[in-house]
Amino acid sequence: MTAGIAELPLWADALVASLLVGAAAFALIGSFGLVKLSDFFRRLHGPTKAATLGIGGTLLASSIHFSVRDGAVSVHEVLITVFVFFTAPVSAHLLAKAALHLAGQPADADEAVPTAEQEPTG
Repeated sequence: MTAGIAELPLWADALVASLLVGAAAFALIGSFGLVKLSDFFRRLHGPTKAATLGIGGTLLASSIHFSVRDGAVSVHEVLITVFVFFTAPVSAHLLAKAALHLAGQPADADEAVPTAEQEPTG
């Protein structure tokens, strides 16, 4: 054993390893969804859900590792997890609303602005 590095119990090593493998699988699925899906909304759904679970699993594994090693709850990872789980759905919702708003606009931006001949006189 190297000086200054504490070893974890077998159950903690197994739990951290399984969480990291599961998190990596979710992140991989989310990245495939980003690349392979055809529509913007489908591409948005894949990374938002799967990659968020991947990040959450990684942070949970890190929190368990450092909590068991140090004997105290690791607050940094818990706070990061809370912020990620609150901000990822909100940002995805805002992106979807922006895409829906832009879908209602004409393709050519010049058509959206009325010219002097098109404006009603009153």
